[in-house]
Amino acid sequence: MKKLNIHNLKAKEIKKLHTWLRALIQILYFLFLPSVYTAAFAGVKYIFTQIGAGEVIGLTSFVTVLIVLCAYTILFGRFFCGFACAFGSLGDGIHAFYIWCFKKKKKKPVLLSEKITEKLSYLKYLVLTVIAVLCFAGIYGKAKGTSPWDVFSMLHAGNFHLQGYLPGVILLLLIIVGGMCLEERFFCRNLCPMGAVFSLLPVLPFFALHRDRENCIKGCSGCTKKCPSGIGLPEDGSLKVEGDCFQCQKCIDTCPKKHIHTGIKGLKGNEFWFTILRAILLLVIMIWAGV
Repeated sequence: MKKLNIHNLKAKEIKKLHTWLRALIQILYFLFLPSVYTAAFAGVKYIFTQIGAGEVIGLTSFVTVLIVLCAYTILFGRFFCGFACAFGSLGDGIHAFYIWCFKKKKKKPVLLSEKITEKLSYLKYLVLTVIAVLCFAGIYGKAKGTSPWDVFSMLHAGNFHLQGYLPGVILLLLIIVGGMCLEERFFCRNLCPMGAVFSLLPVLPFFALHRDRENCIKGCSGCTKKCPSGIGLPEDGSLKVEGDCFQCQKCIDTCPKKHIHTGIKGLKGNEFWFTILRAILLLVIMIWAGV
């Protein structure tokens, strides 16, 4: 019994270290490399604008960032979303603070139901489609001031000259108060146009998460409940990859049987060296791409 208690304590400590490592990486990217999301999405808008105008698509800095980030995601899954996206990290921080406030008051937080969030998750494809059509038609520029992520980028850079950005400010406040507080990864799961792009990519199964369900506890759905996207992981040996997996790694430590792992046997996916390696590799290619 004593050994079991020690083992449980170690497991809890390791889980806490995983949490702190992710938070540290998120903070560093948030402070020093916040523009990756904006640069990649600028590449998407540029491509659709050029296609609509019948002009050649050049290898601009924005397109370069988009290409290398998509290639990185195809290989490693949506690690960028889970660890390095400034907007995603903002959502994590706001939601965590919201939950903490209710815990301090010893009250149950108000959260969006899973039935609602399942339906909302399709909105990101609509957002991407609308933006793509506006760019293709050459009228996206007239919508200047409506983008909440542009407002966020300006505020993050210390630019408070938001004249003409009132719609974007209102949308950002609505996303924060009515979304990020009430649902973990609200923007990423439901509204992010880059998230829609990433979820449609043919992600390779090597580093995608799977689970061995053969010996799972009957009725256990701990990994799905812990998942910000509410997804069920593919079974061991399956080539299927969940496009809405943010690679946040929360499910790995949650599984009581330790059945969750990558497509490579023996690699869980949340090893410290592997997490740090992916974070450093992402940093190197973003600096190379000129972010």
